[in-house]
Amino acid sequence: MNKSKIEWCDHTWNPITGCLHGCEYCYARTMTRRFSCDVRANKMARADYRIQNAPDTGNELYILDKPMLNGTGSVLVYPFGFEPTFHRYRMEIPEKLKMGNNIFVGAMADVFGEWVPDEWLDEIFEVCKNHPLHNYLFLTKNVARYSHYGVPTESKNMWYGTTITRESEMSRFNSLPAYGNRFVSIEPLLEDVEPEKHNIMFKQVNWIIIGAETGRRKNKVVPDFEWIKKIVVEADYAGTPVFMKDSLVPIVGEKNMRREFPKSLQNKKNSPKIQKKLYGKCSSCKEILRKSEMITLLARSKRGEQPKQFGFMCKSCFQKFCKSLGLDVPMLEELTDSIVIGPEEGDADGEKSVES
Repeated sequence: MNKSKIEWCDHTWNPITGCLHGCEYCYARTMTRRFSCDVRANKMARADYRIQNAPDTGNELYILDKPMLNGTGSVLVYPFGFEPTFHRYRMEIPEKLKMGNNIFVGAMADVFGEWVPDEWLDEIFEVCKNHPLHNYLFLTKNVARYSHYGVPTESKNMWYGTTITRESEMSRFNSLPAYGNRFVSIEPLLEDVEPEKHNIMFKQVNWIIIGAETGRRKNKVVPDFEWIKKIVVEADYAGTPVFMKDSLVPIVGEKNMRREFPKSLQNKKNSPKIQKKLYGKCSSCKEILRKSEMITLLARSKRGEQPKQFGFMCKSCFQKFCKSLGLDVPMLEELTDSIVIGPEEGDADGEKSVES
């Protein structure tokens, strides 16, 4: 799991890497060349991986049950280059994130390519199901596979998108799942996609992402300002949020950038472990609040003993508590880290105290 440099997600999760589409502008293919080392030598280490044939073409697919290491003991991230590979050892990664995140699944692959076996998808969706804390975003050019596979659309944290680069690809959105969260990534924008002819698309999807081609490809396309403007205008008519990637800044200018998220992708949740650590229940009114906003209750049974935490109390209940004991209520905004309520350590009248 990597903290993402892709602006519209928090993390990328790549249980599958590699692709067979052969797009000339693919950033992922270029990236794998930097981290593959000697692919031929890696394939000779047959004890470190398994092979499975692709269901559509019979091409060899690679399965890694554990990371493959180079001669110095470092992990080979893409040992087989851009050939489709299932990194099964990465399946536990979403569990390690402490807070709910927007996770792009398969940034270095087309997870729904025809060559991807159903059982690989089964394992991925099982992980998503077991960790509903996160939002999972899928993106594919093979959009019909969503229906053929039968993706779960009833889950509010699952997002299904398709990539569009040209006018001839605009019809792809029609194959997005009929229900659930749907989005379109118009990236890289290679020509005027004539959005005015496809206003129905902007009404039926939940999010539009726009980006330009990056890298140094010889025939790299730089979108016109008007191409981008027309897309944004149609999205605004439909009330659909637009996210512009940073690659558009040189074209539209920072002041014209739109970085909008659907509401359900703006709400971040904590894991149960972190929730328990950050929040507590007032021992009096039972309201659940952040512990940092409450008074911590500590007790000790004898002098010299370290006080032990036994509860929390909201400030309102703490004031009532003090008054019920006939104690002066401290100025709550000026509370020090530890204020003793009752006999202090130097007092001779009592041996028990409560601290906040």
